[in-house]
Amino acid sequence: MKTTLSLNDQILRRAKTRAAREGISLTRFVEDALRTTLMDDGRKDPAFKLELKTVQGDAPPRVDISDREALYDVLDRA
Repeated sequence: MKTTLSLNDQILRRAKTRAAREGISLTRFVEDALRTTLMDDGRKDPAFKLELKTVQGDAPPRVDISDREALYDVLDRA
């Protein structure tokens, strides 16, 4: 089916460039973009939420992290 669309010039240029780079027609590029959007059915992946656990414990050892030997000493104590 033929239809006429009014597109922003910059978007149209980018779409043409991308279609050419992918070796497909502009029509195919637009169809694929629409298909991808429409098949999504509006479902978005839920935003990632990092849940941090809080634990009770002793204060961390005071160690100079630039001192490799001091770090090894702390790690070997455990």
